[in-house]
Parts: sequence; C-alpha cells; structure tokens
Amino acid sequence: MIPVMRPWLGADEAAAAAEAVSSGWVAQGPRVAEFEEAFASATGAAHAVAVSSCTAALHLALVAAGIGPGDEVVVPSLSFIATANAARYAGAAPVFADVDETTQNLTPATVEPCLTRWTRAVILVDQAGVPADLDALRALCGHRGITVVEDAACAVGSVYRGRPAGAGAGLAAFSFHPRKLLTTGEGGMLVTSDESVAARLRRLREHGMDLSAAARHASRQPVTEHYLELGFNFRMTDIQAAIGLVQLRKLGALIARRRALAQRYQRLLARVPGIRTITDPAYGTTNYQSFWVLLPDGFPVSRDELLRRLAEAGVSARRGIMAAHLEPAYAGLAHRPLPVTELLTSRTLILPLFHDLTEAEQELVVSVLRAAAQHPAARDEARAAAGSS
Repeated sequence: MIPVMRPWLGADEAAAAAEAVSSGWVAQGPRVAEFEEAFASATGAAHAVAVSSCTAALHLALVAAGIGPGDEVVVPSLSFIATANAARYAGAAPVFADVDETTQNLTPATVEPCLTRWTRAVILVDQAGVPADLDALRALCGHRGITVVEDAACAVGSVYRGRPAGAGAGLAAFSFHPRKLLTTGEGGMLVTSDESVAARLRRLREHGMDLSAAARHASRQPVTEHYLELGFNFRMTDIQAAIGLVQLRKLGALIARRRALAQRYQRLLARVPGIRTITDPAYGTTNYQSFWVLLPDGFPVSRDELLRRLAEAGVSARRGIMAAHLEPAYAGLAHRPLPVTELLTSRTLILPLFHDLTEAEQELVVSVLRAAAQHPAARDEARAAAGSS
C-alpha cells in the first residue's frame, strides 16, 4: 500500500537516539534544552518549551492564560479532537465555531457570533498546515481581553505574513507526532514571546517545581526543590529531543519537497472537473502537512466509496479533517449550526503525501480519482497503473 504519510527518518536519527541512550541521560536534560533553543531559532520565536505532546502544550497554554471553570473557549469543531479536549482539561467549556471553506480555518466572521461575556480564549488552528489569519483574530479578540492561542500542530515551516507560523503568537503549540513534518515519535513544543510565561511553562510541565531535575543533578551541593503550584508531568525525553534535532535540520528540504509534490498534485487534479484542493492563502504559504481535496456536489461517487476504490488500488488515503461535534464525546454539547464544517468533514479526503512519494505513485492516486469522475480514458489509465504497480 502507498501510505498516506511516512516520516522521513534514517540512520542519523537512529545514531542520535543511540548516543542519547549511551550518555546515560535519557530523561529531560541537556538535549531537550538544545532542541528548545534550536526550535525557537528556526521558528523565529523568543522562547520554546518542549513537552510530551501538542495536546499537553495546548493544555498548558490555557492554564498559563488563566483559563478555568466557568470560562468559554472558542474552538473549531473541524480539528483533531485534542483541540476541543484541551479546553475541557482546563475546566472550561469549548464553544464550536464554523470555518472558512477555502482555508478550513477560523476567521473573525465565524468566531464573532460565538463570543459571549464568558469567552476567555480562542484556539486558532492552522489546519493541515495552512496558516490561519492570526492578526485578524487578534484584532477581534484583543480589545475584549480574549487570549488567542495558536494551535500550530501541523504548521511547522509554514509562513504567515513573512514570518514562520507561530512566531507572532503569544502562545503557540506544535506537534511532533509521526503524521507531522518533524517527528520525535510523540512530543510537542510551546513557543511564546514572554520570558516569564516561558519560565512558568517550564515549571508547570515538571510538577510545578521551582528547580528542574536537570539543574538538581548538575548541582555539586545538596538542593531542595519546592512546588509552587499544581503542575503536570508533561516532560519530553532527551532521546526524543536528540531525534528532533536531526529532524529540524531537514526542515527546509522537507518543505521544498512537499511543496513540489503538492504543486504536481494540483496540476494533475486540474483535469478532474470540480475537485478543489488545499492551496496557499493570500497572506502566506503552507507546508502541505496534509494534501486534502474537496469533492464537488454531484461527484459520481461518495467520499467513502472513493476511499474504498483507492484502497483497492493500493492507496491508503484518509477521510478529511474530523468534526468533533459529531463525535459521541461531544454529543450533548449545544452549538450553533456548522454547515461548512459538516460539508468539509463529509466531502474531503486526504491523499498520500510524504518525502519519498514517487511520481508514479502520485499518478496512480490521481488516476483513481479521474476514473471515479467517470472519464472513460482515465478508467483505463487507472487499471493500467494499478496493474504495473
């Protein structure tokens, strides 16, 4: 099967992990600090704080912003469920907003109807790596005292108004899950422009201690730590950070390759009537973390049938971005109508895109879509491509 995603990992990552193991320091330590510094530099952020996952990063961001019981947090339903869950972890109520059909992101027009006197934060997701319009949301929320947290889980290396995605946010969260461009297996990163916030985040990820485990072990004298507030065990390991440092050096090549493959998909799919694809917004560029397509109204087969046909041809595709409000975990939560979200989650699919995807594999993927669109020549092309693969 052609996978929907395959991390670009190799001997360098294996050697870096082995070196971390051999050093005897495998928990959060000097490599984590080095990874934080390198990531901040690469993304144009003032401070970076490594954590165990992007979900943990979102949770800590809301805690740092003072979000708690009785507060409302506006989130897109069209996102991985962790975005909404983070609000609940902080004790707040998620409020689902609709998204823009072209970018799949929140906009002021979709967020403003959801704001109430209890709204304390908005989590703005850079969906599939497409940077959301952070400045526009801040203009809406800033004078109301509403914190905007950027969920940049998918957006490392994307560009927003000439800067790396996440660089301009007060708090932005990144993911290193294997489906993302950079992976450490699991793991996440928070970036912030505020030094005091970064210091607090480092305490919060380590049970609220005022002295890190690394600092205690480095001291030549006995030291006693203190626990300043309720914290969490959200630490990253030095093994993960060692892998992350190698991955970070590949970021430029990763993005260049993915953008070239995405542009080739766009050219090939232009021959399939009505299909729309992910593309750059007017104010930035995407890293193409995922390549989604939207099937037009009246397409000859359903999205799920198309996924089945792709699987039969040896292609592992995925449904489009999930809608949290349709999941059992949120069945009892009242929300405004979300027509665009429901359109996108039912009629989009994600096609294979990874660093070593070949042109022949791309052509096989596209041939299945052309055949489904009932182009007789494309049906023959799909059969020939499937037979030679």
